[in-house]
Amino acid sequence: MTAVRVYDLRRFSRRPALGQASPGAVSLAMGEPDFPTPTPVVEAAAAALRAGDTHYADQRGLPELRAALASRLPEHPGRTWSADDVVVTHGATGALAAVVLAMVGPGDRVVIPEPAYSLYADLVVLAGGTVDFVPLGPDLHWDLGALAAALPGAAIMIFSNPSNPTGVVHGPQELEALGELLRGSGTLVVSDEAYHRLVYPGHEWTSALAVESLRDRTVQVQTFSKTYAMTGWRVGHLAGQRAVVDAAAHVHRTLNGSVNTAVQRAALAALALPDGVVDAMVETYRRRRDLVVERLTGVPGLHLVPPEGAFYGFLRYTADRPSEEVARALAARKVLVRAGSEYGPSGEGHIRISFAASEDDLRTGLNRIVGHLAPERPGPP
Repeated sequence: MTAVRVYDLRRFSRRPALGQASPGAVSLAMGEPDFPTPTPVVEAAAAALRAGDTHYADQRGLPELRAALASRLPEHPGRTWSADDVVVTHGATGALAAVVLAMVGPGDRVVIPEPAYSLYADLVVLAGGTVDFVPLGPDLHWDLGALAAALPGAAIMIFSNPSNPTGVVHGPQELEALGELLRGSGTLVVSDEAYHRLVYPGHEWTSALAVESLRDRTVQVQTFSKTYAMTGWRVGHLAGQRAVVDAAAHVHRTLNGSVNTAVQRAALAALALPDGVVDAMVETYRRRRDLVVERLTGVPGLHLVPPEGAFYGFLRYTADRPSEEVARALAARKVLVRAGSEYGPSGEGHIRISFAASEDDLRTGLNRIVGHLAPERPGPP
């Protein structure tokens, strides 16, 4: 007998299970850095294992790691962050699951601007809540009028910044406008800031915790995965409103227990890396982003809002075909992408391209995409 929640999840979810690329194919589908984890991080984990640091950690995370993370939270008058404001989780996925399962109950309405990372809606369904999708504007930034209509009475609003899948950065003015819309309400904001270091010139990123009108209602979700190329290490964290963080911590310890101790030692080493280590990766992503924009700009039948952050391009096509069909057809032509419909109703007519791939793979994949969706302008040989 299938449990009701799992039945609902299977019926609602659009998240595909992705396998490895077939021989000769290139993958522009994975949201995973293609860089190795920095050597000092690996060495810190190995040293911890050799030293016998292999037992349970504090269920909220190593106190020294939580303190280090708290020291990086936005400062503001009257608020001093401490280790007690932070919980270390099994990746950002564990943090998001803990917050949603702690704060959403049957019938609670959760606003999700979309296209959006599909995990958000899946978690709301799993918790028994209802998803209220709010389409973005044509520039892929928030439609503040649509949000104003949707937010009254909502339990939570969830978004990513920079955004997966659109690559948009919601800057300070946009966040302040959201705070004004929420003034006087009890709506909790869950800000997924996994890509916060991946922002390109001309764009300004701000944590929701740094915005006065949002900080007392916000929980920030973070991860080491994207910034430090640590996807397989599975270490994330959440911080913010103490009562919500405490509730999420209780859920996380119930579902997961403590995070791997040696991995937390590695996370401490990641925080100690020089800025130049991350800056070098960001510069590589910038060059790849420019390559994507240059190749796709002006192609008949295709439209790309230039990515402002993260490592995704959300490509709109004019061909009258469902995005899942387009993704399958491209896979048959040896390039893997994600169907836009995975990210919400208004994602239809789009595909998501990841440029966390080598420049050679990017050129090959983009040429195959253009050759399929805009055959009147084929790619170079």
